[in-house]
Amino acid sequence: MASSQPELPPLREVIARHNLSARHALGQHYLLDSNITDRMVRTAGNLTGNHVIEIGPGPGGLTRSLLKQGTRHVTAIERDSRCIPALKELQQVYPDRLTVIEGDALKIDPVALCAKPRKIIANLPYNIATPLIIGWLRNAGEWDSLTLMLQKEVAERIAGKPNMKSYGRLSVIVQWLCAVKLEFNVNKQAFVPPPKVMSSVISLTPHNKPEWPVTAISWTALETVTQAAFGQRRKMIRSSLKPLGINLEALGIDPKIRAENLSIKDFCRLAEAYVESN
Repeated sequence: MASSQPELPPLREVIARHNLSARHALGQHYLLDSNITDRMVRTAGNLTGNHVIEIGPGPGGLTRSLLKQGTRHVTAIERDSRCIPALKELQQVYPDRLTVIEGDALKIDPVALCAKPRKIIANLPYNIATPLIIGWLRNAGEWDSLTLMLQKEVAERIAGKPNMKSYGRLSVIVQWLCAVKLEFNVNKQAFVPPPKVMSSVISLTPHNKPEWPVTAISWTALETVTQAAFGQRRKMIRSSLKPLGINLEALGIDPKIRAENLSIKDFCRLAEAYVESN
């Protein structure tokens, strides 16, 4: 298999030739170790027949691994115009399997870019990771899976469980919609330039049937309830949720516990009760 792959120039050479010094303002930290990018792609499972969306490919390290490991088609969205010529070179090698789009991923609907089955596999810029994930999950059913490299702290917040310090709004909203698995950590020295923090790869697999049906109303309600609960997480929920007018006793929820003690199901029930009472 490896012998059939095209010969590509080293990524460091591509970066030097196109003068692609990483920009802090864009949250850029290039991952040049193909062992790590290959492992990340393997984590996403069998990609044969899948369309993959990649965000922030930079010089194309992860993109190479995606193409090498059999992805049907990769659509790479890159905001930094300096990286486009380098990605276009890779597109010339894989003309039928790589599409390069210059644009802001926060303003692009990735669902419109390709047909099912589709996955997102990306080393996300730290500064926009959370809004990107929340935006994608508003259409969670459109994705087979999301395999993401994130700041370790954010990954732990997504995967946080009740009674853990990392458990919060992001944990509840993501786990309402997806099964979450922390896959592996990546040392900051693996990046150029090294970030100040560790990174983690995390897998999100959308539930076939979420705990509570997904609608615009349920999104708004769950966001409202989690904001109220975790906005004052040291308070008992009878205090933090009092402005919402939810009858905790009717739900069989102890009003003396704190937000971090509530399960995903509890939050869905609270959100449902909030809708019914307003």
